[in-house]
Amino acid sequence: MKPIYLFIFLLISSLSIDAQQNLKTARISLKKWEDSLKKYSTQIIEGKNPSDCFTADSIFTKILVRALVNKNSFYYPFNSLENISKLYSPDSSFKIFTWQMIINENMIRQHGAIQMRTADGSLQLLPLIDKSDIIINQTDTVTNNRSWMGAIYYKIIHTKNANKHYYTLIGYDENNIRSTKKIIETLEFINGEPIFGSHLFSFTEESKNKPPLSRYILEFKKNTGARVNYDDELGIIIFEHLESETNEPSKKWTFIPDGDYEGFKWKNGKWQHINKVFNQITPLGKEPVPNPIKDLNGKVNEQYLKDNQPIEQL
Repeated sequence: MKPIYLFIFLLISSLSIDAQQNLKTARISLKKWEDSLKKYSTQIIEGKNPSDCFTADSIFTKILVRALVNKNSFYYPFNSLENISKLYSPDSSFKIFTWQMIINENMIRQHGAIQMRTADGSLQLLPLIDKSDIIINQTDTVTNNRSWMGAIYYKIIHTKNANKHYYTLIGYDENNIRSTKKIIETLEFINGEPIFGSHLFSFTEESKNKPPLSRYILEFKKNTGARVNYDDELGIIIFEHLESETNEPSKKWTFIPDGDYEGFKWKNGKWQHINKVFNQITPLGKEPVPNPIKDLNGKVNEQYLKDNQPIEQL
């Protein structure tokens, strides 16, 4: 091997070893921070009174920042923090932390931060400040990280249009004692600043008179569990259609799922609303039914057991 190539090989090997050692050292340090974070993240939720929750939240936030200052902390998963949502964008360009603090049954605040991936592993952190209580028109307001709507995110969808990258976030807000919210909103970065909300939720295929929304919010009766998620195969954000159980549409806490599903599909650079996702109707008498082991008299169906013997693994 020529001397110049040998030198380059040794240099690359040395840098690789140093990088691995640095990552190992960072992981050891972050694990120690994680143990402290786990303790306070639990206290945020289980505090005996609001004062305890505030104190735990303040300490948790300070420790989190100190932990993330460690080089290459972006790649550390913090798996033991079960009360904290931690999501990577599909393209791994950023990571978003969100959590909530229950002040009382009618006052719940979300906190969070966006950690950007950096070339040298240094920290670039953008705090998320919940200002939902002063945002009047929540479905039509574009905000930034300093006037955030507030949500615990559980899904990020990455889409593109005209060389722009959009990240659609799906999350929830416990809201208050009577209702819960599910929130669908976009995030984009303009000159390094996160912008939440954009008029990309369109209804033009149904009505030309209905203007687009910056974000879509479902508010419904507490504990009714209206589902909202993204179907990768269909490429559709699917959510349950809601109706007021008391025929009072102005009272969002009376809304419950009615069995139908709506959706949004990314089309021509916008999320186009679909009024009814599933149109198939099951004929009367053809409804799917379970195949029970016992008949109506309680007798075991021996043939069923014989036909459904587990296959032995090779």
